[in-house]
Amino acid sequence: MDSIVIRGARQHNLKNISLSIPRNALVVLTGVSGSGKSSLAFDTLFAEGQRRYVESLSAYARQFLEQMEKPDVDSIEGLSPAISIEQKTTSKNPRSTVGTVTEIHDYLRLLFASIGQPHCVSCGREISAQTIQQMTDRILAMPEGTRFLVLAPFVRGKKGEYRRQMAEFAKKGFVRARVDGETVDLAEPPELDKQKKHSIDVIVDRLVVRRDDETRRRLADSLETAVRVASGLVTISVVGEKGATVSEETLSTSYACPDCGTSLPEITPRLFSFNSPYGACAACSGLGSVPRVDPDRLVPTRPSRSTRGRSPSGSPARRTGASGRSSSSRRRRSSRWTSPGRSSRPTSAT
Repeated sequence: MDSIVIRGARQHNLKNISLSIPRNALVVLTGVSGSGKSSLAFDTLFAEGQRRYVESLSAYARQFLEQMEKPDVDSIEGLSPAISIEQKTTSKNPRSTVGTVTEIHDYLRLLFASIGQPHCVSCGREISAQTIQQMTDRILAMPEGTRFLVLAPFVRGKKGEYRRQMAEFAKKGFVRARVDGETVDLAEPPELDKQKKHSIDVIVDRLVVRRDDETRRRLADSLETAVRVASGLVTISVVGEKGATVSEETLSTSYACPDCGTSLPEITPRLFSFNSPYGACAACSGLGSVPRVDPDRLVPTRPSRSTRGRSPSGSPARRTGASGRSSSSRRRRSSRWTSPGRSSRPTSAT
């Protein structure tokens, strides 16, 4: 149906009204106070939509939900499960939307993360698992002599101290790790603030790209170790001449494009959240707009290149005498005290 048909609505102060509301359109109910706007929208439409939704659930699920009474209406056709937003003054926060207020956004993130099929952003092909052999071939395709680190991303943007985990890695034979971008010794792990988010990458190996069998075998072993530690993820960090990170690429045994080689991290609900730094757009930070400076609004009327002979307002400048005052201002001032044919000093009548 393309509309919601209501017949005989008598809830509260509604007087047996019947109407048809179009679907897939923005409909506004207006009227004076007490005309029945809230009775129609909340106590009739929303209440009946919620009641039908609860009745569609199992008997076990219905016992945990509040039972709603059927509104006083003859029939409602074409009504889907409804959502009601509380009437209150909302803050002007760009990160607050209808989806976040109604919590639908949380269910959509979980839905996409659970059953969504990832596709490559370059070629559009569905991304599938990447084997250790494919990872090895991709890394060795870099220019010969390139230095890189094989990292196992153990923690990515999560709160905690992780002191015990780093000590366990030291017992397993790992020497160093990268904590929040800084290389540390696992034998003496740093003290982390448990209230802040941290990223911990275990350094598995340091290698240089060479086209021999020994390098290939060592790289394959290191990738298998990193994948085992990080649950299918491995990060390749290319190091420059002075030890600075030039570029990084995350490879995954779960999500990687076979044509372009594009890899994705583990698909989690936070990747679909514009309020999370892992899912937000890098250009606008999830706000949907990028602020820029408009020179025309800062300077509405741009001055001309030459201001010689003109005042700052743009009008021709008046000629002034040696004292700095214009001749017209001197004439106006002298006319206040004298007039033609009369003395400047007042006389008394005799």
